[in-house]
Amino acid sequence: MLSHEYQTLLAPIQQFLHCSTPQTWLNEAMQPARLPMLLTDHLICELKAAQSAMYLIRRYAVDEQSAEALLQWLKPYEDFTYRQQGTWQALADIKLKKSMLPKSNSAYGQELIDKMVLLIKEELHHFYQVLEVMQQHDVPYEKITSSRYARGLLRHVSTYEPAALIDKLICGAYIEARSCERFATLAPHLPADIGQFYLSLLRSEARHYQDYLQLAEQIAGQDISARVAFFGEKEAELILSADNDFKFHSGSPVPELMAQAG
Repeated sequence: MLSHEYQTLLAPIQQFLHCSTPQTWLNEAMQPARLPMLLTDHLICELKAAQSAMYLIRRYAVDEQSAEALLQWLKPYEDFTYRQQGTWQALADIKLKKSMLPKSNSAYGQELIDKMVLLIKEELHHFYQVLEVMQQHDVPYEKITSSRYARGLLRHVSTYEPAALIDKLICGAYIEARSCERFATLAPHLPADIGQFYLSLLRSEARHYQDYLQLAEQIAGQDISARVAFFGEKEAELILSADNDFKFHSGSPVPELMAQAG
């Protein structure tokens, strides 16, 4: 049973999402054999969350020098994850070495920078924390393929601006909200230390989804509830529909997959 604090954090997230995690997914995730995949995919999701926020800043908000500094900030994490270069312990001391300067013609640049830089810092810290958990549970890092989830959302993004940016921010809100919901759903069923870690992530992740949504509303300058609802329906379809690939954000596992895990 979640504490009152966590239930309070989760309430608006559960209202925002159009469905809960299906029991079939949780049944699969609870199996000890699935822990390495859960942790590994969670790790990569933290990096991708940082990359997505960085892309938004570079594409829409900062000057060229700031954009290059962002690339250099994430490079050691990407080298470790995609090229298996360096050690995970070396990632502990990496920091952004330059102040971000908004483009002179960006009306919302500073707001986007402020929220997204903080989000990147937190996601990279979580990335390191997941590596620590993997080390403690003797889960080696191995490269895996991406799930269909984020790609399935982003394929519906508009092709023109500023609608494209607004859609990307809405997608970011749903990805962060779903992560929160899954952390809370999983926590009671995992080893105690991992369960506590997942609950600890709820505070920052809950704010992340709100930041994305607030930015989308601010930049749109008009009611976006119809677009938010549209992506909510698409997100729920991805979560509830049959999925032959088990990952942190995957849909309902097909029976053949569960048989293989057994």
